[in-house]
Amino acid sequence: VQLQASGGGLVQAGGSLRLSCAASGGTFSSLAVGWLRQAPGKERDVVAAINWSGTSTYYADSVKGRFTISRDNAKETVDLQMNSLEPEDTAIYYCAGHYTYYSDSLYYTRDKYDYWGQGTQVTVSS
Repeated sequence: VQLQASGGGLVQAGGSLRLSCAASGGTFSSLAVGWLRQAPGKERDVVAAINWSGTSTYYADSVKGRFTISRDNAKETVDLQMNSLEPEDTAIYYCAGHYTYYSDSLYYTRDKYDYWGQGTQVTVSS
């Protein structure tokens, strides 16, 4: 499966952005998907994850209540709605996937993900 992330940009603090991860070439519906981010000099961490059906989600504490992950298996997309953005959210954001073959697993650490999209830059100005 190939993943492609889009939707990044420059936004002022307090603003919103919506990232989208589009899949092609594989069985998207059996894929657990995560959004990860990497700021300069920092590790690439999972900020949100969703299981294959969209019934289970995970959020890092730093984004809980501000970010929402969702998926549309018919359109083969996973979106990350980011509200109340802060300068600390500035990073390159990646979507990534791991086949779970319809188990309800989702993944909190980057080492579980096998398929990666290219990053999209999010910059939040103060």
